[in-house]
Amino acid sequence: MDNYFIFEDRQHAGEELGLLLEPKYKHLHPLVLGIPRGGIEVAYYVARRLHAELSLVVSKKLPLPRQPEYGIGAVAEEYSVYVSPEGKQLLPPKALNQIIEEQIQEVNRRVKRYRHGKLLPEMKDRTVILVDDGIATGVTLVPLIKLCRKKEVAQIIIAAPVSGTRYNKILNEADAIEILVQPLFFYAVGQVYKDFEECDDTQIMKLVQRAEEEQKGITSKKE
Repeated sequence: MDNYFIFEDRQHAGEELGLLLEPKYKHLHPLVLGIPRGGIEVAYYVARRLHAELSLVVSKKLPLPRQPEYGIGAVAEEYSVYVSPEGKQLLPPKALNQIIEEQIQEVNRRVKRYRHGKLLPEMKDRTVILVDDGIATGVTLVPLIKLCRKKEVAQIIIAAPVSGTRYNKILNEADAIEILVQPLFFYAVGQVYKDFEECDDTQIMKLVQRAEEEQKGITSKKE
């Protein structure tokens, strides 16, 4: 399993993930929140399978200066912030606060662009499924757990097609973590995808718009 591609692309991964989640969560009418960028396409196909409402929630890694791939925490919407113990040791408070503010500005920019500045959907007492295209360290999910708890959701489900086994321990504070595959020799999320091209802003907004139109169609049929 570890020597060849498991998913053709994010659509395929989302459809397979939806099949895993359907018997457990469809009857709960969950809110599916995709994490831009790659998580949106996966979440779109999960939501279709579950006949669930789809939206997106923005979270950004806090990069270590001069080592941008190295995450020392993450920030999400509504000023939800997580800084790792290591991050607090590596940087003085002033430098850390500057990085946080810069990334919060980027979070706000993406909310404005992707959701046109709209607030998150009502989340209180709902099952919320946080969907990404894969989990490496999982650091960007940590502030989202904090955000969901603040919103008083009924339960938080983290879902992804693939993950390693050494993700941030705080993820275990979610009510469940649903993963399709955990390769024995995990080194990158993209290792299980045949096509893992980066999603651009235009693709993301098209998927969100399509989901909104489909949801309106479902609502009108019920009425």
